Amino acid sequence: MRYIHQELVKSNLHSAIKVSSPIALSALQNSYPSSARSFCQELVEPVFRPMLEFLRGTGSYLMVNAYPFFAYEANSDVISLDYALFKENSGVVDSGNGLRYFSLFDDQIDAAFAAMSALKFNDIEMVVLETGWPSKGDRTEIGASVANAATYNDNLIRRILTRGGGTPLRPKVDLTVYLFAMFNEDDKNGPTLERNYGLFYPNEEKVYDIPFTVEGMKTYKDKRAPATGGGHVTAPPISGGGLSKSTTRSTWCMASGEAWEEKLRGRRRRLPSDPAGGSVL
Repeated sequence: MRYIHQELVKSNLHSAIKVSSPIALSALQNSYPSSARSFCQELVEPVFRPMLEFLRGTGSYLMVNAYPFFAYEANSDVISLDYALFKENSGVVDSGNGLRYFSLFDDQIDAAFAAMSALKFNDIEMVVLETGWPSKGDRTEIGASVANAATYNDNLIRRILTRGGGTPLRPKVDLTVYLFAMFNEDDKNGPTLERNYGLFYPNEEKVYDIPFTVEGMKTYKDKRAPATGGGHVTAPPISGGGLSKSTTRSTWCMASGEAWEEKLRGRRRRLPSDPAGGSVL
């Protein structure tokens, strides 16, 4: 990261282009509540403290990949599906600070903020580089369905467009959130769910229909089946695993019309977490 930044400085691009690197929430110690979360101790000095110092010094931001699906899948007997999908629920109170959470996504984001705060890096902004929900999975992958994927992304978009990026711990924060992903990745190895996060099939047909603008929400008619799968008891969340600056609130990362298909397919295989493979809200 330092070397890349140095080259940007040489080209006088360091003010316009910021360098960062995404982290998975598995880099946080598995403790409850979210307000008590911290980075894994063995990673603090060799990785996170110097990384956060670099981000602060260059005016960059921490990138986080947040997937409520994986926390729900692993703990569907105690985590409410409604809580994981931004649906109406009674909420969960963080015993550490008394804040009430109504979504697992907010809990995960605040867990990352708490980890930075524990190292006294409260001033660094955060970007959610990846979040999403699989529309299909193997028989053992609880909660992976078209209905649940559509519900998660629909409610996430509504939350960002109508409420902004704030969380219970950071109510005024301006989060930038990228949906993963624009397309299903049919050539990807691994479990079925890994190939089924896309909003579109590779042939550009929609996997499901959801609105992406405030105006679209006004005319949108939900024809989806009810979300299903897993337990429905709201319990202490297990944290695991924005908006662009556009005033239209409908910015998209789209491939150039001059790009040829094989190049795009290769790019999606090599860089599945790159914003070019996702959708910015």
